[in-house]
Amino acid sequence: MEFITEPHAIEARSMEIIAPYLSRLNLDEKAIKVYSRIIHAAGDPDYKDVIRIHPAAIAAGLNSLKSGCDIYCDVEMVRTGINRRRLAEFGGQVHCMIGDEKIAVKARESGITRAMAAMREFGQKLDGAVLAIGNAPTALVEVMKIMQESEVRPALIIGVPVGFVGASESKDLLFSTSPVPYITVLGNKGGSPIAAASVNALLYMLEK
Repeated sequence: MEFITEPHAIEARSMEIIAPYLSRLNLDEKAIKVYSRIIHAAGDPDYKDVIRIHPAAIAAGLNSLKSGCDIYCDVEMVRTGINRRRLAEFGGQVHCMIGDEKIAVKARESGITRAMAAMREFGQKLDGAVLAIGNAPTALVEVMKIMQESEVRPALIIGVPVGFVGASESKDLLFSTSPVPYITVLGNKGGSPIAAASVNALLYMLEK
């Protein structure tokens, strides 16, 4: 068997394979790019049935990223997966505090997860930013609480925590009550690669 070894050719062929799965979904060109990146990252065409994109999400994300907004993540795996060099071309940076010892101390003292403590620490900085949450449902729930109790409004929330405890519920909360645009996947699916792929889909649409 002959394998494709050139990276761009591999990606192009992957997108060709994915395209037929999306052909009946009545998506615009930009939504197709987000769907395709997510499916490519997961290796799972069934994602097409659970992806939910707020009507204003892509425009909000593109405008904010192009304006140089920062991105705040729940875990290092999301931060690592985001194309930071591409983001830096527009003046933005990616932040994650999950490994900060100060956050660990605050989490222990408050009896909450480090992901929740990190979101609380970000606080006002989340206003106008892009959030990428791929692992911790508690981070997403905490962000929803912050918005409920303050005027903090992220430009876009990419909320795709994965798992069987709280993940589906946290995304249902985002999908049904978020006052700001979102990208999510319903149910137990998701994860850090999905969050990073969603961000990168937006970054790759931007032209410097």
